Amino acid sequence: MERLLEYLGHGMKNDIGSVVKKRIREFEIIGKSSDVMIFQELCFCILTANFSAERGIKIQEAIGKDFLTLSEEELARKLKKLGHRYPNTRARYIVEARRYINSLRGILNSFKDEQEAREWLVKNIKGIGYKEASHFLRNIGFKNLAIIDFHILDVLAKYGLVTKPRHLTKRKYFEIETVLRKIAEKLGMNLAELDLYLWYMETKKVLK
Repeated sequence: MERLLEYLGHGMKNDIGSVVKKRIREFEIIGKSSDVMIFQELCFCILTANFSAERGIKIQEAIGKDFLTLSEEELARKLKKLGHRYPNTRARYIVEARRYINSLRGILNSFKDEQEAREWLVKNIKGIGYKEASHFLRNIGFKNLAIIDFHILDVLAKYGLVTKPRHLTKRKYFEIETVLRKIAEKLGMNLAELDLYLWYMETKKVLK
């Protein structure tokens, strides 16, 4: 862990640190914005399950507010045209999630902590697992959940902190999240910030 802490500590002092702080502020702004903006962020996270985050961003930008109005068939056709890997299922999940457009913010803020909010998302929004729920919550300003994808697993495995699992079960997700939480605590940062630093280590990009 010490080697990783040293590397991340160096990153906090260079230009990447300012980029990370800027991105975190952008997430906070989204969380305080309209219900429509928050729903569009949920749609982005539904799209990124087993798909490229970078391509998901481009699709989100291309569709915009049409996430709220297109029929399931129209949305599926547009997703297919834009190159999504699973246009039909993702269109169905997004259309079904529309029932929460005006209530989602209130529901999430009603829980005592982020873990409870994540559990609700996993149970009630189709297409959302622990990674996607954590991603969505991070992107609207929550800061203490880990987004565990293959980039993060690659970094942790490279430094001998975890063994990459064949299947990321709920139990395994929470175990790895505990490892990440310890790293964040040692660095004096939150999990939202840590995720962006780790992502940069693997991709040389700070996305969302």
